[in-house]
Amino acid sequence: MFDLMKYKNLFLGLSVVLVVASIVSIYMFGFNLGVDLKGGTLWQLSFENQITVDEVKGFLTDDIGLENVGVTKDSSGLIILIRSSEFTEDQHQSYLSSMKEKFGLVEDLRFESIGPAIGKELRDKALLAFIFVLTGISLYVAFAFRHVSYPVSSWKYGIITLVTLFHDALISAGFFAFWGFKTGIEIDTNFIVAILVIIGFSVHDTIVVFDRIRENLMTSKDRGNLAKIVNMSVNQTFARSFNTSLTLVLVLITLIIFGASSLSYFTLLILLGTIIGTYSSIFVASPLLTLVQGK
Repeated sequence: MFDLMKYKNLFLGLSVVLVVASIVSIYMFGFNLGVDLKGGTLWQLSFENQITVDEVKGFLTDDIGLENVGVTKDSSGLIILIRSSEFTEDQHQSYLSSMKEKFGLVEDLRFESIGPAIGKELRDKALLAFIFVLTGISLYVAFAFRHVSYPVSSWKYGIITLVTLFHDALISAGFFAFWGFKTGIEIDTNFIVAILVIIGFSVHDTIVVFDRIRENLMTSKDRGNLAKIVNMSVNQTFARSFNTSLTLVLVLITLIIFGASSLSYFTLLILLGTIIGTYSSIFVASPLLTLVQGK
């Protein structure tokens, strides 16, 4: 039987290092906000012939006069994604006609224009959703474990769940801040969805472990020896947690390889969060129970 409590300081120390590194990453690099979070225009076009990013960007800035233009293309070199300051539908149609005159056959694939006020509203609602989810889950866990108040009070289960979920979300966000700094990738509403998915999966895994601890506490004759009960519970649920996570990891890897490129970062973020959430449910949440025992 694996003795988790013997190495708990090592696992908790690793988590502290990752959390601190994530905070530093977010502070230093921040996030590149996408169009739907800061306002602006997202325009995707398909070209008949190969075209370079510099050609498109030069035409948009010099000939048309757009500001804050960013241009990227996919691996085929035929699909261009343009990000710029906000412009209207009438301007969109006018610019599209100019593009066709300049580059030949051009197909309009996607056009989104969002004002800065709407972007701010989405950011505020996303933050509220994050706070509400964390608080709601913590209160639910504290209520669900109300019949197990010895040797750890039920409300402490809720607090530890809150800490664990924040741990998972923060590390995932910190990684993405660094990744965005290196690659220039932007966060959008998909990022928010991914963080909420990570929280949902992580709390499921944490509750599985906590529930087994609760069952063993209710049947054990030595309820005061929490470290022993936690060790036994973790070993009983380890295979289930690992196998459940592995099936999801395999699906996510398949989506990254064969799925749409536009969702690759979304899928990769969930993959990272799944791994972190599995780790925290076993190696962070459970040891924390023994640390708060009797305090």
